[in-house]
Amino acid sequence: MALTTNTQTNAGGVVNQAIGRVVTDAGAAADTVFTCGFVPRYIEWVDNTNRITLQWYEGMASNSAIRTVAAGTRTLDVTNGITPGTVALGTASSFTIKATDIPVSSVFSWRAMA
Repeated sequence: MALTTNTQTNAGGVVNQAIGRVVTDAGAAADTVFTCGFVPRYIEWVDNTNRITLQWYEGMASNSAIRTVAAGTRTLDVTNGITPGTVALGTASSFTIKATDIPVSSVFSWRAMA
């Protein structure tokens, strides 16, 4: 097997990492922006209540993610994934989670790394 494409980026060997925890109330869900302070290359969103994990890797399309549900099934979600910020919009150090993945009365954990 030959590799036709092999892309790797390193930020000078320095790793930035941000970790957060979110608890929602009974109010209506909304798309939510999280700022991590650096341009993330990996973003993980974990719904602790419903046991669903979304993972976005650098190079994936915007609004996509690998979705793992409680039963362990993994799929590529290209409609309700994670949307990383962009340099063009001045939001490169943030990411957006869609309202469908931040339901009411739930607990979440997230991690972003560069």
